[in-house]
Amino acid sequence: MSECTHDCSSCGESCSSRQAPQDLHEALNQYSRVGKVIAVVSGKGGVGKSLVTSLLAVGMQRRGYKTAILDADITGPSIPEAFGLHEKAAGSAQGILPAVTRTGIDVMSLNLLLEDETDPVVWRGPIIAGTVKQFWTDVVWSDVDYMFVDMPPGTGDVPLTVFQSLPVDGIVIVTSPQELVSMIVGKAVKMAKLMEIPVIALVENMSYIRCPDCGREINVFGPSRLGETAERFDVDTVARIPIEPKLTAAADKGMIELFEGDWLQNIEEKIEKLGDAQ
Repeated sequence: MSECTHDCSSCGESCSSRQAPQDLHEALNQYSRVGKVIAVVSGKGGVGKSLVTSLLAVGMQRRGYKTAILDADITGPSIPEAFGLHEKAAGSAQGILPAVTRTGIDVMSLNLLLEDETDPVVWRGPIIAGTVKQFWTDVVWSDVDYMFVDMPPGTGDVPLTVFQSLPVDGIVIVTSPQELVSMIVGKAVKMAKLMEIPVIALVENMSYIRCPDCGREINVFGPSRLGETAERFDVDTVARIPIEPKLTAAADKGMIELFEGDWLQNIEEKIEKLGDAQ
């Protein structure tokens, strides 16, 4: 037997001093209650991750659940804009109080704390990661059934912090039709498996545009590879969101809650079953 280094992660021996895996989850604010936590991720920027996060929160709210959005995209927060939130977050003796949308969705984003929402966030990784943790530990999330975490793109500091610090129950991966994206999706899937978090669904945004005259689907970015990509990575739930000018306009005007669309209905049903199982 080799000399013990007390580093159980690199040792194959089974001995009395072996330590159990450490739970790194941060404690939720004592005045909060959060049911299921769903992270919305993408391997690259610009694919509509914040849009999907917003639509899922709105969809689950319409189903009668209390929903919330934790905006973990600290350097590029766009959730407040989609919901028309421009007031600053308030505070109390219990903690930070999230902003509330027109239909009652709780939202916490760095833009709600900045003096000017157009100010850039020029912070290093550890500070950004620490801020995301505080959005979980210091914010009063009141009786939330489903929390959606809008993640920054990629597999860097903040996604790792979220997966380690928050009790994430599953992830939704957002992609676009380009050929390169299947490789990028693979990175997101493998990170989820590494963190032992199930992939709930795969969403292809900007999948097609529907001709206003004949109703035909036009694949602007080429044929969809959603089915083969989902099969390759063993994801059983998929959804396609078209290029829809009215949806874009609703998000730009802060009126995402008023838009009607059933593209994510099957994903909402699967998320609802997660809650039923608790």
